[in-house]
Amino acid sequence: MPFTNNSNNAMTKFDHPQEILITEWAALKGRTDLTNCTVQGVDLREQSLDWDKCRIGNTAFLGCPMDLETELQLRRIGAHIYPPPAQPLPYNPFRKALYTWQELITPVEGKQADLHIYEHFSASKLNPPINEALWQRIHDHSIDEGLRQLLQFDEEGMTSRRCVGIMGGHSTLRTDPYFEKTALTALLLAKAGYFVVSGGGPGIMEAANLGAYLSPYGAEALKQALRTLKSAPHYTDPGYHEAAQAVLQDYPDGAENLAIPTWFYGHEPSNLFASHIAKYFSNSIREDTLLAISLYGIICAPGSAGTTQEIFMDATQNHYGTFNYYSPMVFLGRQRYEIETLIYPLLRQLAWGREYYDLLCLTDEPEEVVHFLQAHPPRKVG
Repeated sequence: MPFTNNSNNAMTKFDHPQEILITEWAALKGRTDLTNCTVQGVDLREQSLDWDKCRIGNTAFLGCPMDLETELQLRRIGAHIYPPPAQPLPYNPFRKALYTWQELITPVEGKQADLHIYEHFSASKLNPPINEALWQRIHDHSIDEGLRQLLQFDEEGMTSRRCVGIMGGHSTLRTDPYFEKTALTALLLAKAGYFVVSGGGPGIMEAANLGAYLSPYGAEALKQALRTLKSAPHYTDPGYHEAAQAVLQDYPDGAENLAIPTWFYGHEPSNLFASHIAKYFSNSIREDTLLAISLYGIICAPGSAGTTQEIFMDATQNHYGTFNYYSPMVFLGRQRYEIETLIYPLLRQLAWGREYYDLLCLTDEPEEVVHFLQAHPPRKVG
C-alpha cells in the first residue's frame, strides 16, 4: 500500500520508492539515515541534530522553521529546503493534516478562520501574484497528502475505505424532502460500512455528512436532528450554524465521514458534520479528486449546473476507466433525472455497450440505493 502510518501518525512510509514523510520531531530525533525522507512542518529552531552524521540523499525539508546556521549546514550536505512563507498567511501551505470544522470556525482577527482565508483568497482569486499562487498549490498538495494518508490507496488505486460520494444542490433547503432522503441514504450507507464523502458545503452536501455522522444513533435521531435544523432552512438564514451545533451537542459521538469543499465557492459555509475536511483552493482539483476517490459509487441527488457537471465528469471517468475501476452511478430523483432533464436516459444511451452500462441506477428510495451498491461493487478495468 502507498502509505502505512505508525502509531503516532508522525511518520508515513511510501512503499515505492521507499520514501518516508516525517511530520513530528519525535519521529526525526535520533535518526541518522534521512535518505528518501521528507521532513514537513517540523520546527528545527529549538531542536538540534548532528546533521553532519546524517545520511542525506533525496532529502527535503518542507516548511520547517530553522536558523540560518542549520539551513547552511543542511544545504552543504545536499538537502533540499523549501522554507515557510516570509510573510504570514492566513493558512499554512505546509499543513500536516486535513481540517476539522472546529479549526475552520476558530476566530481569527474577529472572524472565523474559514471566512478569513476566503477573503484573503478572494482578493486575488482571478489573478493571484506568483508567490500566492505557489503557496496555494503547495497547500493543495498538502491536502492531497492528507487524503492519501486517510484513505490508504493500494498499488492498483483502490482505497482501504469504501468511499461513496454524494452530489447535489448547494441551495437545497433543510426542509426539502430530498434533504431528508439524502441524509437517510447516507445514514444507511454508513451503517452498511461505506465511507460517505460530500462536497462539504450546505444543501445536499450537508445532508450527506449529517446522515453519515448520525449513523451510530439511527433513524430516530436523524428525524430529531432534522426538526432542529429546520429552524434555519437555508445557509443564509440567521442561526444556521447554531442549529447544526445544537445537533452536535445532542449527538456528540458521530461516525467518521469526509467533506471536500473549496474556497473557490467560499461564500458557501463548510458544514459541521464532517469529521475530516479536505478543503482546496483549486475547485477543479477538488471536484476531480472527489469523484476519483468515490470508487464504490456516486449518488446524485437533485441539483443544478454544478451537479450536472459532476455527473458528466464521473461518466467520463467511467467511460474511459480513468482511475482503474468502473464505478456505480446512482440517481436519487426520478422526477429530476428522468423527466425534467433527461440526464438518466442520455447516460444510458452513452453507456450502451460499455462496462458501466449496468452500473447505472435510478430510484427515489434510500434503501434501494444501498442494495444496488452492495450488488454492484466497483469493477477493475481490463
